[in-house]
Amino acid sequence: MHPVRGSYPRIPARQISDRLPSCFPAAVSRIFIGRSMAAAETSENEQEAASGRQAKIVALVVAVSFFMQILDGTIVATSLPQMAASFNVQPVSMSIGITVYMLTMAAFIPLSGWLGDRFGARRIFLMSIAVFTAASLFCGLSGSLTEFVLWRAVQAAGSALMTPVGRIIVLKNARKSELVQAIALITWPALTAPVVGPVLGGFITTYASWHWNFLINIPIGILGMGLALRFVPEQREIDPGRLDLVGFVLSAAGLTFLLAALELSVKWDGGLLPVTLMLAAGIVLSVMAIRHFLAVDNPLLDLSAFRVQTFSMSTLSAGTACRVAINATPFLLPLLFQLGFGLSSIAAGTYLLVYFLGNLGMKTVTTPLLRFFGFRTVLVLNGLIAALSIAACGFLTPDTPQFVIHALLFLAGLSRSMEFTALNTLAFADIGPAQRSSASTLSSMLQQASMLLGVAVAAAVLNIASALRGADNPALADFRWAFVVVGVIGVISSLRFLQLPSGAGAEVSGHRKFQKN
Repeated sequence: MHPVRGSYPRIPARQISDRLPSCFPAAVSRIFIGRSMAAAETSENEQEAASGRQAKIVALVVAVSFFMQILDGTIVATSLPQMAASFNVQPVSMSIGITVYMLTMAAFIPLSGWLGDRFGARRIFLMSIAVFTAASLFCGLSGSLTEFVLWRAVQAAGSALMTPVGRIIVLKNARKSELVQAIALITWPALTAPVVGPVLGGFITTYASWHWNFLINIPIGILGMGLALRFVPEQREIDPGRLDLVGFVLSAAGLTFLLAALELSVKWDGGLLPVTLMLAAGIVLSVMAIRHFLAVDNPLLDLSAFRVQTFSMSTLSAGTACRVAINATPFLLPLLFQLGFGLSSIAAGTYLLVYFLGNLGMKTVTTPLLRFFGFRTVLVLNGLIAALSIAACGFLTPDTPQFVIHALLFLAGLSRSMEFTALNTLAFADIGPAQRSSASTLSSMLQQASMLLGVAVAAAVLNIASALRGADNPALADFRWAFVVVGVIGVISSLRFLQLPSGAGAEVSGHRKFQKN
């Protein structure tokens, strides 16, 4: 009876020589062993290549949904006046749609990690895209401000789950050696959507109607769901535990009050008392949430991720301060060009286009630079370049040669892209599988806070500088103070990365020192 092909157990190549008969000539043995080892190495290389392709495909699928989400946020702002006219309200009233969206996201983000573990990350990711897409349809069909605000809240609930759960999916499908490229792929929507969004939104609003700014999400959402069903594997934790309802309420309320206070600090004209009360409530509730998470056995958010130095440095301490400085720049630049230079919104948009093109230009060299220099060197040196380029923007004047402005903005964009990719990748370099869900949720919460904090800090400096001059509106000199203060924050945060060991995240970056050791 002939043996069935493939029924024999596989024998490692290094053990083959022990099983060969002694009568085998040494040369024949070497040939046999060499071919077996070569076949094994080829098989391993093929498996690694297949794993890399799978990780890249999954990251691209997640990036499609992220692009839809970020594009929506950048498009909406361009059509608020037309929407106000359609709803028969004042344009200033439309800001409630943006505020409700932001606060609803803050409330639901803490729940995302547990939902992904309980029901499966793929299922929750698909649900979040479906909710976001359906809500976009009803936003576009809204006939009143009340309807619009309601559906914006539903849209935000889907958005709040999409980002953390999408990142969890990428982390689960990428090896450490593939993490830099995977994170870079899901970072590109944040770099491209701000470039495409205002132009596309203005075009749609001018030549069609504001409704299509939301309806455009429908084909993108359907495409994202189809790709997720086809390429994203189902993964679920074995025992995620019961929902920590108390932790959810405390964390959601704390984050909501904190972000509301930051939002009001920029837009509110009714005095400091409401902002101060909201900020105090947010801090108290957040402290209560932290104490709760540390006291219970199965918390909604596992704070042990903050004991990992690379995670805590890149998200909570130096990372947050660095993001504050960088996130303040897109807020300050349009105001500088329009109020300080007296340019039109179209001319200011041309300068911003150069800034965001710099973001895209860095993507091709991010991985090689991290491999050559390592995370610590990149975060320190590139962070300093980013901070100094931000501060230098404060010294621009209408008489500055255009090519100098373009070069500075392009450099600021390059360094911004590099810093974000390095921070986002290092955050998960040493995070274990059991910590991924909580770490992704915590990272999303802190990134959301840093975005608003950056705007709040920049606006506060502008307002203080204007008040000291006795003026109501900021002038060119006030922008100089704002850019310098933000740049100083960036310098200090960059130098803090010197506390990282030289080989931090080397297994992820493939840094040459690590490879030699």
